[in-house]
Amino acid sequence: MRIVLRIGGSVIASPINIDLIKQYATLLKDLKRHGHEVAAVVGGGILAREFIAIAKSLSLNENAQDDVAISVSRIFAQLFLEKLGEAGCESVPLTVEDAAKCLQKEKIVVMGGLKPGMTTDTVAALLADKVNADLLVKATNQEGVYNKDPKKYADAVKLDHLSFNALTDVFAEGKHKAGIKQIIDPEAVKLLKRKRVKMIIVNGFKPENVLAAVKGEQVGTVID
Repeated sequence: MRIVLRIGGSVIASPINIDLIKQYATLLKDLKRHGHEVAAVVGGGILAREFIAIAKSLSLNENAQDDVAISVSRIFAQLFLEKLGEAGCESVPLTVEDAAKCLQKEKIVVMGGLKPGMTTDTVAALLADKVNADLLVKATNQEGVYNKDPKKYADAVKLDHLSFNALTDVFAEGKHKAGIKQIIDPEAVKLLKRKRVKMIIVNGFKPENVLAAVKGEQVGTVID
């Protein structure tokens, strides 16, 4: 199976969780060892948002704000690749084409952001499309997708399965903006829907949830 794993900055980088980074590096190697082709896209979390705030304070435009956040996400990707050693790409891919080439060499891909106006969710969706991924798993800070914000509403209900059409109904934001905080970026949803890439959103604080998703077990929220 060809898998793209989107590891949220909210999971490994808010604050920076060294133990989880180690666990995910091991998970990526385990997936590869079991015959899967694996690519991961990591976010920059709180640190990226801090740099967005700094850029904003310096009166830099939204593109510049995005650029510094992208640099942060790439540092986290570099940490992963250093930890993966020979199993990973030689460097952090800066395009989906470079990522696809690395995957063809039977290496584990880890990348961060690509360009302003595009979240790491969208990068993961573009990569999934480019390499014809069988599955996109997003490891986030929630158990899955809820019918409303569980942080605001005690009666929020987790949805086990929904369509991409239904997902757009639970969005707070309809378009990208620097530092957007949402279970999945709306631009990514549009792309995944168009390309019909199956996606599963899981609680990323338990890396074993990713394994469960890959095995087809009931976990998180399945979107297709």
